[in-house]
Amino acid sequence: MPALRLGEHSSLPIHARPGYGARAMNASRSDSPPIPITDTSTFAPFRVRSFRFQWPADLCASLAFESENIILAWYVLIETRSVFMLTVYASLAYIGTLLAPMFGVMGDRVGQRNLLLAMRCTYAALGSMLLVLALSGVLIPVYVIIIAALMGLVRPSDIGVRNALMGVTIPGPQLMGAMGIQRITQDSARVAGALTGAGAVALVGMGPAYLLVVIFYVASVVLTISAGSSRTRSVHRLEPERASPWRDLKEGAVYVWNTPHLRALMLLALVLNGTAFPLSNALMPYVVKTVYGADQATLGSLVACGALGALFGSVLTSRQGTITGAARQMIICSVGWYVMLFLFAQIERPHLGMLVLFVSGCIQAAGLVPMSGILLRNSDARFHGRVMGIRMLALYSNLPGLLLAGPLITRIGYAGAASLYCLVGLVFTAWITLHWRAALWDRAASTNRG
Repeated sequence: MPALRLGEHSSLPIHARPGYGARAMNASRSDSPPIPITDTSTFAPFRVRSFRFQWPADLCASLAFESENIILAWYVLIETRSVFMLTVYASLAYIGTLLAPMFGVMGDRVGQRNLLLAMRCTYAALGSMLLVLALSGVLIPVYVIIIAALMGLVRPSDIGVRNALMGVTIPGPQLMGAMGIQRITQDSARVAGALTGAGAVALVGMGPAYLLVVIFYVASVVLTISAGSSRTRSVHRLEPERASPWRDLKEGAVYVWNTPHLRALMLLALVLNGTAFPLSNALMPYVVKTVYGADQATLGSLVACGALGALFGSVLTSRQGTITGAARQMIICSVGWYVMLFLFAQIERPHLGMLVLFVSGCIQAAGLVPMSGILLRNSDARFHGRVMGIRMLALYSNLPGLLLAGPLITRIGYAGAASLYCLVGLVFTAWITLHWRAALWDRAASTNRG
């Protein structure tokens, strides 16, 4: 076979790329029994030993994230009585996105499992500090902000690293199914975490409620230890060690920039995180308290409805696959998500808002699951960690999106600010689709095949 240039085989299925067979064989030694390469059943990924541990570890981490978000966001809003402080707290969760590409480089160098384990030890340590402050009765919003900032340096990279770990341990034909299961895990945790966090605070107070968060963090550490092995490291372990991680990072960025469908997906993720996610996640406490005039129980139910819809959409996509092609479905669902968020912004009754959020969650998941699959399935296996790290970098747009939302809501109200965000998101989504039509919309594009 003639030598291939960088990125030239990125559109091939992962199991057909040069050198993949040896890597898959090495990984399968610790993940026996091996999966038949044609097995694409829903539960095929669970036949990989690593995934059987990674799935509950990821579930515990996601449960901790979602419960913590509800508990601390409501605490900050009630204690400060300021939508601006709420957006400041929420935006701190994304400050580490600037470090996400370097986390991708580290994962490619030291192993995705090892990096994920170190990250989750950090969550457990910081969560324990906050728990001690809460139980001792000295917790104030400033301490919450500080710990949230430290957590925010690491947490944005968690999803990217866990996906990169699956890219190493899961064979190509089962990868889309594993992505669907991973998305189901996140959405299930969001439902349970929202209800658990809100309900626990109402019943026993913040301190005992936050104890559940720490327990979830510790459980995720214990389970992550058994996810992967020394054999399930990235390709860099099979090549001569590079002298500079910055060189690795530059190579990953050049690869993404020179691959049209990857560049388009990164820009779309940037737009969605800056305009859609703030409306459907971080600003929910403000909607419940100010628009609906309700309490944390309504907040938990509202968030759970959106997450339940996303869970339904994830299950459907995981079982049925994509109907119009992965990239086309991603674009269509992005537009549909903005439409539903616009409708939600005009509603002033919580029960109707829950229904709209359920539908919005379905559409959101049906669009984001294919995006994750495309990034791993249609990219060079040598760059999986760095591709997912750059994908997590797109989360940074949450920060300016949230910080801008506070003053906008003060000036024109929640409905006006949300409508403006949806309009901006639709315009940029249309531009990305038209500009990269050959890579995203054409049925013959590699992103719409298989």
